[in-house]
Amino acid sequence: MRRVATWLFYGVGAIACAYLALYAYTTLTTPKLTPGEPIRIFRNPDAPKYS
Repeated sequence: MRRVATWLFYGVGAIACAYLALYAYTTLTTPKLTPGEPIRIFRNPDAPKYS
């Protein structure tokens, strides 16, 4: 039982470290948004217009 608890503890720690690494990656690589600046949405010019 102690061995299972140890592996469970290591597993939860590994998941927490992976989550923090993913959070840091997304925080550092996302484009910075400033208030008032228009959001650029790129659309294929040949796409059909549904309106």
